[in-house]
Amino acid sequence: MRSILILNGPNLNLLGTRQPEVYGRETLEMAEAACVAHARAQGLEAVCLQSNHEGVLLDAIHAARGTHSGIILNAGAHTHTSIALMDALFSVEIPAVEVHLSNIHAREEFRHRSFISRAVIGQICGFGTQGYLFAIDALAKHFEREAEPE
Repeated sequence: MRSILILNGPNLNLLGTRQPEVYGRETLEMAEAACVAHARAQGLEAVCLQSNHEGVLLDAIHAARGTHSGIILNAGAHTHTSIALMDALFSVEIPAVEVHLSNIHAREEFRHRSFISRAVIGQICGFGTQGYLFAIDALAKHFEREAEPE
């Protein structure tokens, strides 16, 4: 069974209570449970990790090589600042999808720039926690296309 790593960055541990008008009322635990169930329905295993520390996220991306077939990353504020996370994604050569709960392109200008987007197969934003499920579907479809004979 293919495995995907779902990484959540800074402040996402506060989902459900932090600015619910922007990020919704669903907790991270609720979103992770939905991801695990949705992945299972797609024939995938989902492993979830959240950290407020960039280095922990980097280590998780590095460790994903040879363990996970795909990565879903909501890097939070690191999206707009971390060249290191972008480099890590390029380095491990694992298909990744960038997820944001809010539409980062409709928010403050500094949120419009994503360093992560250069290293992923796609970006999903603005759909709340449903975006994670869309990302799982996107990776499942990507894996199907990879498996098709040329």
